[in-house]
Amino acid sequence: MKIFTHTKDVAQKSGKETLVNGFVQTLRIQSKVIFLILRDTTGTLQCVIERGTDVFKIASEISIESVVSISGLVKKQDTAPGGFEILVRGIEVLSRSRPEIPIPVVTLKGGEETDAPIRYDYRWIDLRKPEKAKIFKIWTEFERGFRDYWLKNNFIQIYTPSFMSAPSESGSDVFEVDYFDRKAYLAQSPQFYKQMAIAAGFERVFMAGPVFRAEPSFTTRHLTEFTGWDFEVAFIESHHDLMDLEEDMVISGFAAVLKSYPDTPITIPKKPFPRLSMIEVKKVLKSRSVASPEENDLSPEEERAISDHIRTSTNHEFVFITDYHKSKSAFYHMRHEDDDIYSKRADLIYRGVEVTTLAQREHRPEILEKQAKEKRLDLNQLKDYIDFFRYGCPPHGGAGIGPGRFIMKMLNLENVREATFLPRDVKRLNP
Repeated sequence: MKIFTHTKDVAQKSGKETLVNGFVQTLRIQSKVIFLILRDTTGTLQCVIERGTDVFKIASEISIESVVSISGLVKKQDTAPGGFEILVRGIEVLSRSRPEIPIPVVTLKGGEETDAPIRYDYRWIDLRKPEKAKIFKIWTEFERGFRDYWLKNNFIQIYTPSFMSAPSESGSDVFEVDYFDRKAYLAQSPQFYKQMAIAAGFERVFMAGPVFRAEPSFTTRHLTEFTGWDFEVAFIESHHDLMDLEEDMVISGFAAVLKSYPDTPITIPKKPFPRLSMIEVKKVLKSRSVASPEENDLSPEEERAISDHIRTSTNHEFVFITDYHKSKSAFYHMRHEDDDIYSKRADLIYRGVEVTTLAQREHRPEILEKQAKEKRLDLNQLKDYIDFFRYGCPPHGGAGIGPGRFIMKMLNLENVREATFLPRDVKRLNP
């Protein structure tokens, strides 16, 4: 592979010959000179081609968004973007683009962006825009922060299957698929297998992987497939231990983002994050005259309202909603000993959107069976899962985290699809 220089590093090559690779972002042809703006993953560079050189004709016939390799002399030029330009000696066209681009990569000043459905049809071109690529660079740093925390605190990474013999959550929002001579289901979460790792004695585990939800939702925060982060921890005493742990994870993630991208519109949150029980939340909402369509759950409007209350009263952008009614909890959520109507579950709300669900799990098989029966679940389908707990299993709990929602709110994006490499929803299966 030829050694080349990224555009962000050309200043280090000032006065020297170098090689740069990238896409032709713009081409301005004048009588005596051509100005070509080259774009790579790190930025842009002005390339100057003078008339009378062998490369002038080649440059004049290049189409926008073609991929080129350019060699030449790096020169300091205060009027050029970034303060440097390259005086071109050679151009090799590595891949020629069709002249007509289906969606623009550069939006003219004052112009409107192409409608989202069309952009998603040509997602690979849409993602050439630096502001779009930056979303995933920030996501990478955010995950680096979480991963750093997990690795420093003795978590083991696991990789769980997406095919399951039984649905992993209560309810019917599951994709059923043909699996040879029987039915299988796409995992709604890695829940069962995280808990199996705890039963195996791993004590602390984490993972990142696809999650599938067959919800006919047409909202700005729901997808049929998304990337989830999960962790599970043994020997906890309550769901508050999990909240303590996640606070540190979030802080580590935010710090990693700001270290690499200090202009990101976020601040590192302070511990402890506010915590309110569902009963307390409903009282606050009532005092603010916010309608509550459902007694034991929060509507999107209520999530935004409680976030606004927390922000104005505590100057905090996070709040844990704790102690959900059993009707809004999975059968495997542990319930309070003094009042088993409520479970040891909590949701983390960030800037008005739920980004995490966590809970202490029920590890006693006889209680698991009782709670599964209450939910009218088929114990035969759950046999393998409940067997995890028949041969000794520590008390434990964990969380499912939606990083796409985190990124959406961190960057003030209008839709989680903008924070998703290739969105999958009720209507979209392409590209």
